[in-house]
Amino acid sequence: MRGPAVLPGPLTPRGVPRTRTPKADFDAMVLAVVQDLEERWHAELGLVEFAVEETPLVPDDWDSEVVPLASLVRGSGASPTRLVLFRRPIELRAESRTELSAMVLTVLVEQVSELIGRPPEEIDGRYDAGE
Repeated sequence: MRGPAVLPGPLTPRGVPRTRTPKADFDAMVLAVVQDLEERWHAELGLVEFAVEETPLVPDDWDSEVVPLASLVRGSGASPTRLVLFRRPIELRAESRTELSAMVLTVLVEQVSELIGRPPEEIDGRYDAGE
């Protein structure tokens, strides 16, 4: 289909996928993977807060060439465990939407693997260490 009917405008509501931002697309990818992981590993995960931030805040004396893709801070007391994905560093490493989706899966699975102490391949069968 072509023409004005498919372009954003008064006849296309804001929720139409054509008008989603890259940030909204990324958030949707993360949410889909998180829902799968929580469904499978709910008992082992316990209370985990998942989040997406644009970029990591690194200290002034950061001497590594590598920018973190995620952060895992274990909870204590009333504070839940917090797992944060950093959108821009992940997006910059992916050349296509398929690669981006695979990278989101890989990063989340590796973080959950570290959190619950099981191998990534056991966490999700789609995990590919080569990504």
